[in-house]
Amino acid sequence: MADVQDILQAAIERGGSDVFIIPGSCVRLKVSGEVQPLMENVLKPDDTKRLIRQVYDLDHREMEHLLEQGDDDFSFSISGVGRFRCNAYQQRNSLAMVLRVVSLSLPNPDKMHIPDEILRLADIKKGLVLVTGPAASGKSTTLACIIDRINTNRRGHIITIEDPIEFVHSHKASVLTQREVEHDTVSYKTALRAALRQSPDVILLGEMRDFETIQTALTAAETGQLVLSTLHTVGAAKTIDRIIDVFPANQQQQIRVQLSMVLRAVVSQQLLPTLDGGLEPAFEIMLVNSAIQNMIRDGKAHQMDNVIFSGAQDGMRSMDGDIFRLYEAKRISKETALLFAANQEQLKKKIGAS
Repeated sequence: MADVQDILQAAIERGGSDVFIIPGSCVRLKVSGEVQPLMENVLKPDDTKRLIRQVYDLDHREMEHLLEQGDDDFSFSISGVGRFRCNAYQQRNSLAMVLRVVSLSLPNPDKMHIPDEILRLADIKKGLVLVTGPAASGKSTTLACIIDRINTNRRGHIITIEDPIEFVHSHKASVLTQREVEHDTVSYKTALRAALRQSPDVILLGEMRDFETIQTALTAAETGQLVLSTLHTVGAAKTIDRIIDVFPANQQQQIRVQLSMVLRAVVSQQLLPTLDGGLEPAFEIMLVNSAIQNMIRDGKAHQMDNVIFSGAQDGMRSMDGDIFRLYEAKRISKETALLFAANQEQLKKKIGAS
């Protein structure tokens, strides 16, 4: 049975994004969104436990948290191989893990098909910018490209708070502090409160998970920093509703007003399977103007789609419009376009008329 370094080396050579080490299955690899066998031998519980222990040894990490809590999430590096994010967990009285391959180099926005309209968000000096989408949709990659643009062009202090750190940035025009939850700080909210005393110009918050973190992020954006973060929502309207719904009913109107003042942009993205077997992102871009501010303040987020649709000349784009662009460019199939569309009936008519 191969050791974990051999497995991860093979995963990188085959262009994989995730490695699955689960008892009762052979080692499997996700390539372009599809899971396929990497090695033939079926893993027994003792095999997966041995491989997981190797990962913990590589990170000089104890397994007590995994054994006591049932799951554990962290990142680690192997010299000459790469950087990886590990989620180890218990299942059916055995141990399993999924390993995400993280590039040692920063992503190239052109190769990632990230449009200039998104990269220009790096020019925003203060307020809140959100990148949203389902898990594994490329949010971290998009944020890494924005942070690198800021790091290249702006002289300031950038603080990232992540769980775990996925992309390692070097100091360029800016000075950079990167903190990992559990390794460097107890929690997002603790690190975020501390960041406000560390003279930040830009704060990247890996995820707005709970009431206190969202509240502190809004305050940070209100006091003059640029705050970048993520949510697991698709679409600007759902993102606004998700933030407001976190707060008690008697605070929601106050939060609508606060959010309308600090929010600068919401980017939503999905990764779509392409006809050539790859993956390509589709984006919705909402830039906050006076009309959007009024809708947030008045609780009319459902009307934002009309503003986004009509705001193309200002750099906005709708999700279905971007999906249709990929379909017209023969990058994706009709079935894929309709599957990922927000309004399937409307897009079906548009495709039929094209």
